Amino acid sequence: MFRSFFKNRKWFLWAWIGSVLILWVTWYKVQLDVKINEWFGSFYDTIQKALSEPGSVTMNEYMAELSTFFWIAALYVAIAVVLDFFIKHFIFRWRTAMNDYYMSHWHVVRGIEGAAQRVQEDTMRFARIMEGLGVSFMRSVMTLIAFLPLLWELSKNVTALPWIGQIDHSLVYVAILSAASGTVLLAAVGIKLPGLEFNNQKVEAAYRKELVYGEDNEDRASPPSVVELYGAVRKNYFRLFFHYLYFDVAKWSYLQATVLVPYVALAPTIVSGAITLGVMQQIVRAFNRVESSFQYLVNAWTTIVELISVYKRLRAFEHHIWEYEADGGEPTPMPAE
Repeated sequence: MFRSFFKNRKWFLWAWIGSVLILWVTWYKVQLDVKINEWFGSFYDTIQKALSEPGSVTMNEYMAELSTFFWIAALYVAIAVVLDFFIKHFIFRWRTAMNDYYMSHWHVVRGIEGAAQRVQEDTMRFARIMEGLGVSFMRSVMTLIAFLPLLWELSKNVTALPWIGQIDHSLVYVAILSAASGTVLLAAVGIKLPGLEFNNQKVEAAYRKELVYGEDNEDRASPPSVVELYGAVRKNYFRLFFHYLYFDVAKWSYLQATVLVPYVALAPTIVSGAITLGVMQQIVRAFNRVESSFQYLVNAWTTIVELISVYKRLRAFEHHIWEYEADGGEPTPMPAE
């Protein structure tokens, strides 16, 4: 899954130069997001001034604020579109490297149950998941690096926490505590999901294999065997649905509750009128960015469960290849592109 791409000279430029480019552009996107956060403070202060003192803000000043956002957002959109386009090509090259590696050892693994599915579908799913999960993880880390110092500085405007009192840089600790509690909660509630997803792939593979054999052999895919195999699929799905039911209750209840966390933490500060509307918007937005970055596992847990399932299947697949290579076996050369 990794050696075929990152340790292969053929893919050096895509694997390493491409990774550096993705990291750098993602960091630049995060910096634009920081600028947008600063703009929110200025814009809402302008609105507060205009509403509280009629005539104090001219139309040109107001439109200038909107124009500033437009140019930052336009640059952000352009970079985001180009970056996503490049990442799709990057991930497909990764999948191609995996495909070439597996197919060069096809004579070794072709007898494994579901071999065709693992080479075609599992590599496709692995690439798709890595595109979403890997990019969001990288973005979360960089967002944290950019917004954590900002939230640390903005916390100086917070007079006190409700029921607790004054704590220096309190919002940073509140964000960490909120995200950590949700991560622990969902990890505990969803502990059975990876195993069920893995079993799901096994029963699906067995059912698909029988249907494939039935295309060319009239003695295969007969009603009794199909009913039995599909019964295993149904049983596992129903178990999965049940476990996802209480997992989703916990997940969505937690995510909805966290919407109010920054406003609760800011309650004494807002009630005392210690900050302006613009500063409050900056704080809430920075808090949400930091909290959502810490909540990476919470937001991505369902996808992580799927990735674990795919990883376990491909890992078991690769063990056969490693055993073959350890015994001195050679791969079949793949034709150059």
